[in-house]
Amino acid sequence: MTLQTIADRVGVSRMTVSNAFSKPDQLSAALRERILDAAREVGYVGPDPAARALAKGTTGAVGIVLTSSLRFAFTDLVATSFLGAIAEQLGPTGLALTLLTSSDDGAVIPARDVAMDGALVYSCDPTSTAVQYLTRRRLPLVYVDQDPVEGSPAVNVDDRAGARAAAQHLLDLGHRSVGLLLSGLHGPHGLVSPQDVILDGHASKQRLLGWRDALDAAGVTPLLARQAGATLEQAKAGARLLLDRPDRPTAILCFSDAIAYGVLQAAEELGIRVPDELSVVGFDDNPLAVQVRPALTTVRQDVQAKGRVAAAALTRAIEDSRAGRPVTAEQVLLPVELVVRGSSAPPPPR
Repeated sequence: MTLQTIADRVGVSRMTVSNAFSKPDQLSAALRERILDAAREVGYVGPDPAARALAKGTTGAVGIVLTSSLRFAFTDLVATSFLGAIAEQLGPTGLALTLLTSSDDGAVIPARDVAMDGALVYSCDPTSTAVQYLTRRRLPLVYVDQDPVEGSPAVNVDDRAGARAAAQHLLDLGHRSVGLLLSGLHGPHGLVSPQDVILDGHASKQRLLGWRDALDAAGVTPLLARQAGATLEQAKAGARLLLDRPDRPTAILCFSDAIAYGVLQAAEELGIRVPDELSVVGFDDNPLAVQVRPALTTVRQDVQAKGRVAAAALTRAIEDSRAGRPVTAEQVLLPVELVVRGSSAPPPPR
């Protein structure tokens, strides 16, 4: 079955049938319904998507580059909320969302080989092969939770201000012995001096700067643990570096709520009561923060707003690119908010 088959059956031109599927506003409602009824009767589902994309010069898809494992998109509560907001924002545009791994293993490299109109670069290594391929393809790109790139839109949350507020909260409670548990540290598992840290993630760098803004001003030198990764077990191992010692800190600032959950579990296993003997502060305010006990004091970022703003920036960039206009390289910084719950309290008496 082809467009001509339906055109002959209804007594209209091929173009009219094509418009019924791709430009419905060009036809009256009655005529379009006649054409679609005829198509249904003979089992015709519409023009071939690949041919239509070739004719229009668009693919109808946008990519999003994540970590090397796509499983992250379905297991991390912050990532799933972010992706859901993007999908909802893209819905009316007709653009589909394609998940791209930053890995370059194997013969097929999605960032190089998958057809797309643009892409979001989200919380991944900006020097990865995937990002390099997207840049060389000259696709419209929007950077999210990344260091801004000249000429491209960027969407970030105010990580530094949020981390500063979290650290100041602990200082105001009276804590002077503070541990830090980050993600994205290079090097072996163990304790490290904050001055010697090497970080590759935008959020990690900004959150460490924010913590140190407050702690340095108060003359507090924190203990910083380098954990091997971001899984629950790795977070617990990082927490033990700080807690399983005679001079353990009275409070721990965590890169994320997921890592803070690992600290809570490690503390329970060591018989350390939260918040009586240890205060724990997370970041993100993902659903986990109110599910754990005690509920987490954390820094709330509006992940839904971040997804909507990122998707809108990408659709604008694609439209600008199609029209031959310079891409509007707006740098958006979304506010954050400290949320105080049950996991933080004054330090125990010496």
